[in-house]
Amino acid sequence: MTAEDHRPANSGPFRIGDRVQLTGPKGKMNTITLESGKDFHSHRGILPHDDIIGLPDASVVTNNAGVEHLALRPLLADFVMSMPRGAAIIYPKDAAQILALADIFPGATVVEAGVGSGALSLWLLRAIGPAGRLASFERREEFADVARGNAETFLGYEPENWSITLGDLAEELPQQVETDGADRVVLDMLAPWECLPAVSDALKPGGVLLCYVATVTQLSRVAEAIRSTGEYTNPQSSETMVRGWHVEGLAVRPDHRMIGHTGFLLTARRLAPDTVLPELKRRPSKTDFSDEDVELWTPGALGERTVSPKSMRKRVRAAGAGAAASKARDLEAD
Repeated sequence: MTAEDHRPANSGPFRIGDRVQLTGPKGKMNTITLESGKDFHSHRGILPHDDIIGLPDASVVTNNAGVEHLALRPLLADFVMSMPRGAAIIYPKDAAQILALADIFPGATVVEAGVGSGALSLWLLRAIGPAGRLASFERREEFADVARGNAETFLGYEPENWSITLGDLAEELPQQVETDGADRVVLDMLAPWECLPAVSDALKPGGVLLCYVATVTQLSRVAEAIRSTGEYTNPQSSETMVRGWHVEGLAVRPDHRMIGHTGFLLTARRLAPDTVLPELKRRPSKTDFSDEDVELWTPGALGERTVSPKSMRKRVRAAGAGAAASKARDLEAD
């Protein structure tokens, strides 16, 4: 089933296989997958799934104890925050900035590495539309399985314009994307500087390279690596912090908690062949450094977090179960 013949998963009445957010009177939220004959249990009563199936989105349902719950289909931002994870996800605040800073547009050919749990992949697929192409690369097969399951769960089908290639980006990219074949490249990986030669070959002149890195040491090293190629504009870096506000009558104040640092975004544009970038006039500063300095500043062991095999198998099963429920929903609709 493709995007053309599939009714959007986020429209119409609730169906079997849909994910639904139930919000109680105190604001507590639970996400369930609708199954005929099943019940949602809480300490405040039981709510049959069959009471939700067939209702329009954004309905209020009452459980057997008289407690009301608001039933809503999760937005993409909600889904990625609650879906099974193989690797850490890119938060919606960063995904929104990536779409803007990388200038992702309908019909674009986008390279993504690594795919992680598929959160950013879903945002990219939505932005490029059915006319675009997303070529994702991932070293770990179990992460790719989780990403596929999550995408199919949310979309309701497996996108034909999305491919996941297993292996190292530097080795696999030339086999999957021709020279000057990519409009945009988004790198969410431990050492993006290692892949710059392959990325530079695949990226069109004027195309955007965006790197998402977690630490200052990674940010420094990838920025200097991009500058040293002489093939890009001077990289620009930023981070995004979001602070919510409590607004109720005259009680208006910032929330006590905020989403602070999650990662740095660094962007640069590919220069045309044989182009020499005009030198920027800067104030004198200490910019000289050796390879030894770089290694001291960026240790080889960057602290990649690992997931135990048992936990990973559980997450793969959870993602696959979501995809199976999505297929059941479509069969029920047919």
